[in-house]
Amino acid sequence: MLKRGEVYENPVTGERAVVRVGTAETQGARLVVDLHLRPGARVSAPHYHPNIRERFTVVQGQVGFTLGPRQEVAEPGQPLEAVPGVVHDWWNAGQAEAEVRVEIEPAPRFEAAIRNAFGLAQDGKTDKKGMPNLLQLALFAREFDDVIRFTRPPRLLQRLLFLVLAPLARWRGYQGNYPDYLTRPPSAVIEVQGD
Repeated sequence: MLKRGEVYENPVTGERAVVRVGTAETQGARLVVDLHLRPGARVSAPHYHPNIRERFTVVQGQVGFTLGPRQEVAEPGQPLEAVPGVVHDWWNAGQAEAEVRVEIEPAPRFEAAIRNAFGLAQDGKTDKKGMPNLLQLALFAREFDDVIRFTRPPRLLQRLLFLVLAPLARWRGYQGNYPDYLTRPPSAVIEVQGD
């Protein structure tokens, strides 16, 4: 479980997450991170969460958001919310590092998905947008279907394609969830004041 002050980085997408309130403190009910976004940083793909609520508050810089049909650039202090089922996407819309506070409820499965995604990126197993290859994605998407769903390819095609590809992916040694990523230590631990 994530602890206050731990720092996790995705070198591909440009995200650096500093845990403010960890899943260890809330028994997985809630996770709060300060997400530092280098210039050009963005989430790997538009997606939605079937059962998770995400709240974003820009702390510094400019962060572009797509929430459902709405697209805007959020300024510091502006809160935004992605409720379950709403497709969203975000990116650093400025020329300097941006910071956004992200609150996730509930968080334990989200934590596992993010740790796997960051681990794959750290190990050079994603493309330049942070997405794994099709065989890895087939197992990741099936494993974390309760947490995150990507919008492309269309959902029905994903389900059929990933159903067919999953046995080949497992045969080739891919997994949907890597235990090593769940226990990989943070890149740093820093002092963080509580919420």
